[in-house]
Amino acid sequence: MSNDSSHAALANVAHGPDAGGAAHSSGNFWILALGSVGVVFGDIGTSPLYALQTALRHFEGGDGLAASEIVGVVSLIMWALLVVVTAKYVLFLMQADNKGEGGILSLKALAQSALGKRTVVVFLLGVAGSALFSGDAIITPAISVLSALEGLKQVNADLAPFVLPATMIILILLFTAQRRGTGGVAAFFGPIMVLFFLATGALGAIHIPQAWMILAALSPERGMTFLFHHGAIGFIVLGSVFLAVTGGEALYADMGHFGRKPIQVAWLFLVLPALMLNYLGQGALIIANPQAIENPFYWLAPGPLRLPLVLLATAATVIASQAVITGAFSLTRQAIQLGLLPRLEIVHTSDMQEGQIFIPRVNRILLLGVLALVLLFRSSDAL
Repeated sequence: MSNDSSHAALANVAHGPDAGGAAHSSGNFWILALGSVGVVFGDIGTSPLYALQTALRHFEGGDGLAASEIVGVVSLIMWALLVVVTAKYVLFLMQADNKGEGGILSLKALAQSALGKRTVVVFLLGVAGSALFSGDAIITPAISVLSALEGLKQVNADLAPFVLPATMIILILLFTAQRRGTGGVAAFFGPIMVLFFLATGALGAIHIPQAWMILAALSPERGMTFLFHHGAIGFIVLGSVFLAVTGGEALYADMGHFGRKPIQVAWLFLVLPALMLNYLGQGALIIANPQAIENPFYWLAPGPLRLPLVLLATAATVIASQAVITGAFSLTRQAIQLGLLPRLEIVHTSDMQEGQIFIPRVNRILLLGVLALVLLFRSSDAL
C-alpha cells in the first residue's frame, strides 16, 4: 500500500467530487496517469525481478523442471495478476471510495459507517492491515534493491562481492535523504517507470517465440492442474507466486491522489501487459534454456544490455522503496490522528504541499529493520 504523500503535487487535481477523474481535462488526465505509474506501480512493477525465480526455486535443485511445471507456475502468476489485482482492486474495490480516498483505514471507516457502529472486529482488521503494511515497508526496500543489484553478477561474476555493500549504501542514502523530501525528483519517477515497463515488456515479448507453449499459461486450467498434481509443494509455490501481486493494494490506497480512472487506465494498458509479457518471456526462456533459472529476469537481456538493465531496475526499485517509505509516514500520521499511536514528531518537507511529511522516529525504525534483513538474509532468494 504505497500511499505516497510525497507525490501529491502531481495529484492535486485528482481531489474533488469525481474520484474517477472524469471531470478532468485530457491533459490533466494523462499527467495523473503518468504520475500514477511512478508512484502506484513501483512495488508490483519490480516483482518480476524475483517472483518467478523464487517460485521455481522451491523445486529441488532448481533445474530439470518439466516444461509443464514452468507453464503451471507462470499460469498461477498470470491469474494472480488478473484475479487479485485486476478483478479485486481495479474492477471491484476501487468502486468503494471514502470521499475519493482509498486505503485500509478508509476501508475501515466505510465498513464502520455501513454497520452504523464501531465494531471490534472491523477495528482489529484495520489495525492488522496497517501493521502488515508496516512490515511491507521494511521488506520491500530490502528485497527490491538487493534483487536489482544482484544483476551485477550477471554482468560480471567478479562483481558479486560488491552486491551487498552497494545495497547497504543505496538503502542508507535513500533513508538519509527522506528529511529533504522528494518533491524535486518526484517528476522523474513516472517517466523512469514507464521506460522500465516498456523495456521489461519488450524483453519478455522477444523471448516468447523460443517456447510458444508458454502461452498455455494464459489458461487458468494449467495453474489449477499444477496445484492439484503437486500437493503440499504446490501450495508452497503458491506462496511465492503471491510475490507477483505485492503492491497491488497501492491501486486502492493511492486512489485519492490520482483518481480512479487514471490508475485503471495505467494498469490495464501499460503495467498489466508489460508484467504479463515479462513473466511469459521468463517462462519461455527457462523452458528453452534451463540454466536461465539462475536469474531469469536479467537473462532476458542480451549481454551488452544487462548493465543498463541493472541500472534501470535499480532506479525502479529505489522508486518502489520510496513509495512504501512515504506511505509508512502517511499511514503513521493517520494512525496518530485516529488515536492508534502516540504523538510523534512530524516534519513537513514542503511549504507547498501539506501531505509531504517526514517522521524521524519511523524513518530510523524502518532503516534499522531494512538493514537487519539485508545482513541476515544476504540474498533476495533467501529473503
